[in-house]
Amino acid sequence: ATVQTSEGVADHIYYLPVQPHFVERVIQKEKPDGILLSFGGQTALNCGVELYEQGILEKYGVKVLGTPVQAIMDTEDRELFVEKLDEIDVKTIKSEACENMEQAQKAANDLGYPVIVRAAYALGGLGSGFANNDAELQKICEKAFSFSPQVLVEKSLKGWKEIEYEVVRDRYDNCITVCNMENFDPLGIHTGESIVIAPSQTLTNSEYHKLRALSIKIVRHIGIVGECNVQYAFDPASEDYRVIEVNARLSRSSALASKATGYPLAFVAAKLGMGYGLFELKNSVTKTTSAFFEPALDYVVCKIPRWDLSKFRGVDKELGSSMKSVGEVMAIGRNFEEAIQKGLRMIGQGMHGYVENKELEIPNIDEALCEPTDKRIFVISKAMHKGYTIDQIHELTKIDRWFLYKLKHIIDIDERLKTKNVNTLDRDLLREAKVYGFTDFQIARAIGLETEMGNMHKAMLLVRRQRKSFGIVPVVKQIDTLAAEYPAQTNYLYVTYAGVQSDISFSNDRQSVIVLGSGA
Repeated sequence: ATVQTSEGVADHIYYLPVQPHFVERVIQKEKPDGILLSFGGQTALNCGVELYEQGILEKYGVKVLGTPVQAIMDTEDRELFVEKLDEIDVKTIKSEACENMEQAQKAANDLGYPVIVRAAYALGGLGSGFANNDAELQKICEKAFSFSPQVLVEKSLKGWKEIEYEVVRDRYDNCITVCNMENFDPLGIHTGESIVIAPSQTLTNSEYHKLRALSIKIVRHIGIVGECNVQYAFDPASEDYRVIEVNARLSRSSALASKATGYPLAFVAAKLGMGYGLFELKNSVTKTTSAFFEPALDYVVCKIPRWDLSKFRGVDKELGSSMKSVGEVMAIGRNFEEAIQKGLRMIGQGMHGYVENKELEIPNIDEALCEPTDKRIFVISKAMHKGYTIDQIHELTKIDRWFLYKLKHIIDIDERLKTKNVNTLDRDLLREAKVYGFTDFQIARAIGLETEMGNMHKAMLLVRRQRKSFGIVPVVKQIDTLAAEYPAQTNYLYVTYAGVQSDISFSNDRQSVIVLGSGA
């Protein structure tokens, strides 16, 4: 989109459908040496495969840069994908490709319900869904066959965690994982519909490294050049896993990973497609160090999808394996609570955070927790206020207890605020509320100032004045600035201890550690 709308970036821009017929005409006219397929989403991949199969690329002598077309076909065609990963003993979800209703029915009965039905070569999980019996299967398959000639029937792993790794590989076989992400919601909800946390919060060290090593093994075996993402279903009880899919392209997750880490994925992927190695590219932030590094985050990033379901009549508000969200927001915070509260304020649903929102009318909380909708996180908030335990909510939603404990922490702070008024609100509690993402608005509402003063704006200003008198003010931090401040030959580790800032440097020639400043 930047290239299309920024003057002077591209020489020519064609407003044409991304279809083989039109792309061929452009190739005829422009006579390019190469073509990149991984920058236009699913549409570009499908079109690139068609151009290759029809011999159009060969006819005009156009070279595919970056990931080869065969590798794209290996990741897009389910049967090829499973065969490819079987070669290196990597587990995939058992699925059967079906071309008519009878085959789908037989596959579902062989695998055993519940199953998930996916349309092959489809964008955003289009036409997919879960079936618990023959009648539901028939309904979903009719829809899926209208989008695609082939549907995939797979055993459902609902309730497992969904984990994603963004991986970059160059033609010299150097490989790094730039970012890993974890879905707040368990498997069964499309990644585009799910709240996503980066880096993952609930994996143990061994689980994280097991999946990281697998990602690199898969990407090397398939032969990706540039960027791709690997999605896993992960069983929290047994360290068992299944590879859901490999996207041999930049996806919405790549945009999130790029912004979350400060690592310019699209820029690096374009350079790698042109034949550079990771070690030859400079880190675009520091301008001195190499792009051949894995970013380490000391903050939490939270992506929350944005729906406009209320705009459309007759839309089913329940979320599933096909995507309905129209956009997303990304919040960065020092902890999960702060990040999620910031994100919930930004999605444009008129919410102020996780707590202190308008009352939601929910006739049946149990049912609303079981069925994921665009409002489920606020249903969890209401359930916690009503006294539901972490275990009860976990049983109904299958959301990892770690996330639920963090959300309960926000509720606990809110309950403590409710016992205070403007005169008894102490510095420690006010600071704690701010650290965990409460706005002055939420605090004013929690301590009852809104009803007391009859004017929310004045109540908010009063809290702000009190907060400033305690010296509680925000700070702005910047991602990845440190390396730019220090000479390139030394690796620095930045440490804060008990509020005292220290720098520790490791010089390359000697394994010595120099501590600058006091307090470490």
